[in-house]
Amino acid sequence: MTPDKSTDAEPGPGARPRRRRWRLTAGTLLIAMVVLLIDQGTKAWAEATLTEHERIPLIGDLMGLQLAYNPGAAFSFGEGSTWVFTLIAVAATVTAIVFAFRVRRPGWAIVIGALGGAAASHAGDRLFRQPGFAQGHVVDFLAYGNWFIGNIADIVIVTAAIAGALLMLRSDEN
Repeated sequence: MTPDKSTDAEPGPGARPRRRRWRLTAGTLLIAMVVLLIDQGTKAWAEATLTEHERIPLIGDLMGLQLAYNPGAAFSFGEGSTWVFTLIAVAATVTAIVFAFRVRRPGWAIVIGALGGAAASHAGDRLFRQPGFAQGHVVDFLAYGNWFIGNIADIVIVTAAIAGALLMLRSDEN
């Protein structure tokens, strides 16, 4: 006996098989988990290995390692509004989860998964790190010259945002 193929596809013209959509959803969530684990793992490494205010040069003065705790956003903007960034990170994580179940293209699965994992990592920092719940500081350790100090999630957010913009420019079927 063969399975009923009618349950394998969604109704409507040009419908994609449900199995493919679930694979894309699973892939999106897997990418998010990998990004989250890599970011949190590198932050744990940085806290165990580096000390605040001490810089270890990697590429002269251009790139180095330096432990920092950031209560604000990029470039320490909004240091007194940590709770706002906590809400933004949680909202971005929830939004990524919702979109993970709606993704229909592999490129978007990668972008949404990457953004979701990075947002979840920052949300975790904000919710559970010192100085307290929903007031936590994000762990940064990648020093870019004398400009700013960031982390893996920051790199992922910028890269995924650029990739998302390129996907939007490339296709009429977003």
